[in-house]
Amino acid sequence: MTTSIQGTASQRHRAAPAVLVLEDGRIFRGRAYGAVGVTFGEAVFSTGMTGYQETLTDPSYHRQVVVMTAPHVGNTGVNDEDPESKQIWVAGYVVRDPARVPSNWRSRRSLDEELRGQGVVGISGIDTRALTRHLRERGAMRVGIFSGNALPDEGTMLAEVRQAPEMKGADLSAEVATKEAYVVPAIGEKRFTVAAVDLGIKGMTPHRMAERGIEVHVLPATATVEDVYAVDPDGVFFSNGPGDPATADHPVSVMQAVLDRGTPLFGICFGNQILGRALGFGTYKLKYGHRGINQPVQDRTTGKVEVTAHNHGFAVDAPLDKVSDTPYGRAEVSHVCLNDNVVEGLRLLDRPAFSVQYHPEAAAGPHDAAYLFDRFTSLMNTVLMEGQRA
Repeated sequence: MTTSIQGTASQRHRAAPAVLVLEDGRIFRGRAYGAVGVTFGEAVFSTGMTGYQETLTDPSYHRQVVVMTAPHVGNTGVNDEDPESKQIWVAGYVVRDPARVPSNWRSRRSLDEELRGQGVVGISGIDTRALTRHLRERGAMRVGIFSGNALPDEGTMLAEVRQAPEMKGADLSAEVATKEAYVVPAIGEKRFTVAAVDLGIKGMTPHRMAERGIEVHVLPATATVEDVYAVDPDGVFFSNGPGDPATADHPVSVMQAVLDRGTPLFGICFGNQILGRALGFGTYKLKYGHRGINQPVQDRTTGKVEVTAHNHGFAVDAPLDKVSDTPYGRAEVSHVCLNDNVVEGLRLLDRPAFSVQYHPEAAAGPHDAAYLFDRFTSLMNTVLMEGQRA
């Protein structure tokens, strides 16, 4: 929820006062960064040192105000190659020390200019370390950023923050997903066809599949089972996305139909939570979530520890210490976060389906988890070969 006023003089714009107000009453004062105006959302923090452009354009951040823990942001400017979608999705942006002059051979404009151009209200010059510690201790919460020369009094600002909608119970995937189906063609020889249900997909995800010879049909979040199978898929993919998975009844029902048919299935992030619900597990809201590109996760099937990219505030409630019986056969937790033992992946033992809670497309982020796309390809190949033998 954002109301912005575009400035005409950048020097006057940068000097505009700004105030960040948390729903528990804590206040931080700084300077406007990006558009001048008012915005509300859920305050969360991202621990990535780089990749701010991919973070800003990740649809999973819809209705969230992102606090960057890295103190210096914007030094490489903004280019036209790295966005993960057609727009910035964050509701607001919080940095400590914005770069005064961007420096990169691909840079086309400054981050401040990009935020202003897209009407994203932000704040700079505050103690983001103190704000991050506060959110770790108190949990993610509603927040408002107010900027301009005529700010309301503190009581009015706090009242407006507390009237903003909460993230728990929010059904947001259809707001960020494509409205029309489109196709990302395979790069090189086509090997497989995948139906990808867009719940907030990042652009690099179908590209990673295309690199492996997969033709990807990206479908709206409202796609039906009939829509999925109309493309004659060898596999089905469920993407990342924003909001509370407890509200995602439609994607859950579609996934259950896919599981019934035994089609190879892969989900990431929100897709992992959808698989959890489809199998009968619950979901819950994390205190402050995992966001950044430096999260340690162990693949329990191999014992390997990966550095991974995360953006999730909800998690699956599944037992770590045993194999579970589900309506679709046995299931187990395949990946776990080493910071807090949060479930980071699921896999079925009797059907070709698995998921992870993080982002293996590595945009931005490390490449440790890229093998998961190969695992999906191998799964489709195995099912295809078994079908041919039958």
